[in-house]
Amino acid sequence: MAPRNPFQGHARKLVLAFDVGTTYSGVSYCILDPGEIPEIHGVTRYPAQEYIEGDNKIPSILYYDQEYTVRAIGAEALQEHIIEQAQDENWIKVVWWKLHLRPKHLLSSHIRDDDIPPLPEGLSAVQVLSDFMKYLFNCAQNFIVESHASGASMWKSLENQIEFVLTHPNGWEGPQQQQIRQAAELAGLVPSGEKGKLQLHLLTEGEASLHFCMMTTLDSGTKYEDYQSVAVIDAGGGTIDVSTYCVASSPGSVLSVKEISPAAINLQGSIFVTLRAQQFLQNKLANSPYGAPEVVEQMANIFDKTTKLRFRNAGDPQYIKFGTIRDKDPENDIRAGQLKIPGDEVAKFFEPSIEAIVEVFDEQQKAACMPIGHAFLVGGYAANDFLFTRLKLHPKFSHVTLCRPPNRPNKAVADGAISYNIDHLVTTRVAKLTYGIHCTWMFDSSQSDHVSRKDTLFRELDGSWRLPNAFSSILKKGTQVSEQQEFRHSFFQLRESATDCASICTTLVVYRGMLHAPCWKDIEPSAFMPNCRILADTSAAAAALLPKKSPEGKTYYHIDFDVILLFGLTELKAQISWLENVCTSLF
Repeated sequence: MAPRNPFQGHARKLVLAFDVGTTYSGVSYCILDPGEIPEIHGVTRYPAQEYIEGDNKIPSILYYDQEYTVRAIGAEALQEHIIEQAQDENWIKVVWWKLHLRPKHLLSSHIRDDDIPPLPEGLSAVQVLSDFMKYLFNCAQNFIVESHASGASMWKSLENQIEFVLTHPNGWEGPQQQQIRQAAELAGLVPSGEKGKLQLHLLTEGEASLHFCMMTTLDSGTKYEDYQSVAVIDAGGGTIDVSTYCVASSPGSVLSVKEISPAAINLQGSIFVTLRAQQFLQNKLANSPYGAPEVVEQMANIFDKTTKLRFRNAGDPQYIKFGTIRDKDPENDIRAGQLKIPGDEVAKFFEPSIEAIVEVFDEQQKAACMPIGHAFLVGGYAANDFLFTRLKLHPKFSHVTLCRPPNRPNKAVADGAISYNIDHLVTTRVAKLTYGIHCTWMFDSSQSDHVSRKDTLFRELDGSWRLPNAFSSILKKGTQVSEQQEFRHSFFQLRESATDCASICTTLVVYRGMLHAPCWKDIEPSAFMPNCRILADTSAAAAALLPKKSPEGKTYYHIDFDVILLFGLTELKAQISWLENVCTSLF
């Protein structure tokens, strides 16, 4: 990638990117000075960081007391004296809480309700996210102040000029994005209202990882011909995010990136490898003196932190060292305080997530308009050699150059989010779903689908015969959308009085079924889900409306409006326009 241009802004500002993961989280930042070339930095020092591996991420763990006051977060929560105090004072340990924010349609058959530790009653995932982001912000502030010359005065000059980039999995949609914004406001990162919206940018983890790959791999000397297709597989603790792009370079090595398949997600991250290991241990040790739940949980935790990370070959037995030399149960392969597991059994813990990655990648390949030539594997799970090797050898990857970026793959999202803010490579995205509005259709006796629904006919105020339960698509799944492109559709409302036309409220609906052009809600009622409400104050237009007469002489009022969708940026925006060309939206 060509060297970055100097920052063109008129005032210094700070960009902070939070990568809040299911198991680990991190922060990257960039100080933008007018006329200076931006540099991306990571926060590499956190409280009690020496107690965990690595230096750029902390565990996504929190301890709350019985009043739901935060008592410890991140690496601090792993200190022995904190764990002891938590036991003595009945603190509540909160882990994997990010998955409570997931869209419910992402539930998979391999996940049971009790697989994800529940949040205590009265404590929401939004509140936990808010507390965690507040902690990340304080850590970032302390790191910047301590790491830069005149850090305190520099921070003071920047604290009112901060923009945030918050990342989320590919499958998180409007409701989840609203929860993230709500948490950021509760944490005091941004104010509520329009000012806060301008300070906070939401970005998919897949697109953040794409920016990281472009930034690091191309800087290392790799070159791409025009219109080279690239897949990014972000393998994290909870989710697998897969995105596919077309990379074009213009003279001067300026990159232009277009998304060419709807971004995909699968709940098969590395935590589910550990869950399968734990279930295996429960079954294996059911009749062993070491089969108590707390011992099995201890073994599973050790597997997660050691055995899983170093596993490379299904032919090599693996060991979980959990006790002392006196601990033995030869019948269950426990000797000298360690449990032996055949390598082929450990491989089975990984296989479902490997097949899930292959399945999603294959779907991306089928949906893409060109063959996928390169694929990048990033994320914390990407560091596992067994995963990487199995994917490279899989037939679905036989014509793909699969690689891991040279820098640490677990910092891809945070660094890539900063790159998104300053480099902004992606100019076109693909709609993952079909969006539209529930409406009514004018009855047409020449249409068989109309005739089959004849018993639902009703008479509208204007005297026309119409059919309910209809759906009008505004933006269809798979459509490539440039950043400034609008999608609009015209609708109208009929009311008995002009005052009833003083406001318009409609619901944007998302369709998750398999039809390319859905028209009727009654075919797949469960596939239609509300996305957001769109409100408009049309009182000025209503005051100017003239009454109309139906053929039967009944008075009614007719108001026209358009629903407009803007999908080219990282968040969907919905608007209503009417004669005065004023629009407003509410999510």
